[in-house]
Amino acid sequence: KLSKAAYSVLHDAATERPFTSELLQEKRAGSYCCAACGTKLFESKTKFNSGTGWPSFYDKLPGVELETGNYMDMLAMRTEVHCVKCGGHLGHVFDDGIIWEVPTGKRYCINGVALNFVAAA
Repeated sequence: KLSKAAYSVLHDAATERPFTSELLQEKRAGSYCCAACGTKLFESKTKFNSGTGWPSFYDKLPGVELETGNYMDMLAMRTEVHCVKCGGHLGHVFDDGIIWEVPTGKRYCINGVALNFVAAA
């Protein structure tokens, strides 16, 4: 069962308020999964502190799908990202990772309410 905020983000492409996600402070090893269907999306080793107010990752797992052809996203120089299994809206990816000197040059800016963290065993 999704919270009202998670449902709004995943199904209506809303954005949670910055600096409100508990996952911003999560530092344990593990995986970040879709809150709707449980698909693995990101690994903790690719998470970094971008200071933007949302959990940020420099690489994705195969469970993340990039949307193409969205005119508004092209204007904003970003790409919307979704869960490949359920289609839930996760957030956006930007090509500004060079600012943080991350290996891929990408910043996956993800709504924390769209994720569940699963700690490594």
